[in-house]
Amino acid sequence: MDRRALLRTAAQLPLALLANRALGAGVTAGAGAPLRAKRLGPGSTVMLVAPASNVEEDVAIEASAELLESLGFRVKLGPNLFRRNQYLAGTDAERAADLNGAFRDPEVEGIVCLRGGYGSARILPLLDYDALRRHPKVILGYSDITAILNAVYAKTGLITFHGPIAATNLTPYALAAFDAVLTKPEAPVALAAPPAFEAVRGQVRREDRLQTFQPGVAEGVLVGGNLSLVASLLGSPYLPDFQGKILFLEDVYEAPYSIDRMLTQLWLGGVLEQVAGLVFGKFTDAEDSNNTFSVETVLRERCPPGKPCLRGVMIGHIDDQAVVPVGARVRLDADAQRLTLLETAVR
Repeated sequence: MDRRALLRTAAQLPLALLANRALGAGVTAGAGAPLRAKRLGPGSTVMLVAPASNVEEDVAIEASAELLESLGFRVKLGPNLFRRNQYLAGTDAERAADLNGAFRDPEVEGIVCLRGGYGSARILPLLDYDALRRHPKVILGYSDITAILNAVYAKTGLITFHGPIAATNLTPYALAAFDAVLTKPEAPVALAAPPAFEAVRGQVRREDRLQTFQPGVAEGVLVGGNLSLVASLLGSPYLPDFQGKILFLEDVYEAPYSIDRMLTQLWLGGVLEQVAGLVFGKFTDAEDSNNTFSVETVLRERCPPGKPCLRGVMIGHIDDQAVVPVGARVRLDADAQRLTLLETAVR
C-alpha cells in the first residue's frame, strides 16, 4: 500500500469506528426469535430514568418512585434523575449515562421512564445496545420514548413496551393491561381493546369506539408508537424494517393537517406500502381552529389499500392505556375489530 492510500485509510478509520459505535452490531430485528426480558414480579428491581424531559418538581419524582414501589418493585433511581437542562432532563450525556447504567446493572430487571416530552432521539447514538443484548430487561414508556423503544428493538431484537409512564397513576384498566403483558403474561390475549361498556336503554357507547377503515386480517410483528417520533426517525438506522409488520400509531396535540403531513411522510417513504396492517390508537386534543378535514378523514385516507386498518384502540395519551409490546407477533382482525397478542412478550 502506498503512502497516499495508507493516509486515506487512516483518515477513514475514526469515522468507521464512530459509525460502528453509533449503529451497534447491526442486528436485523425480526430475523429469528425475538429477544425477551424476564417478566416482572414482586421484588423485581426496576430503575426509574428520564431519557427525555423531566417533571417540574422533585416531589413528583418521589411520588413516581412510590408508584413503582406500590406495584411490589424495588426501585433504583437514575443517578441523574433530578437533573434539569431547560426542556431536557439533564444533558444528553447524563441522560444516556442513566440508561446505559440501567442496561449494565445486573440487578435491574426493568426500566421505567418518568415521562416523555422531548429528547430521546438525541441520545440514540450514545446507547450501549450490546450491554442490553447481553442483559435483556423490560423497557417501558410512551410518547417521546417511542424513539428508544423502536431503536432498541431495531438494534437488538429485544421486545420493548409502549405503555404507562411513572409520572401518572394507573387506572384499573391500565393496571390490568400491565399485568396481562408484563407480570402474568398470557397468549393469545386481546391487546388494547376498549373498556367494557354496559348498554342500557337510552345510552350507547360514545367514547372509545372502534372503526374499521379497511377490512381484512393480517399477522405480523408489531412496531410503531407516537406518529411524530416515527416520522422524525424515518431514514435513520433507529427504526426497524417495516416489511410485513403491523404498524400502530398515536399522537397528541397535533392538528389534522399535521397528522396528514406526517402520515404522508410515511406514505412517501414507502412505509405504508411495506406494512401488513395499520392500527390507529388515540389522536387526542387534535382540534384545529380552522374548519378543515377531521382526524377521521385524514386517517381513513392514508390507510394502505387492500390492508386491514383499524382505528380507536386504547393506545395513546389517555388514562386507560394499554401495554403494547414492540417486537411481538400479533394478529390484526379489522373485520372483528380485534388486535390479539399471539405470543408472550416476556419469559
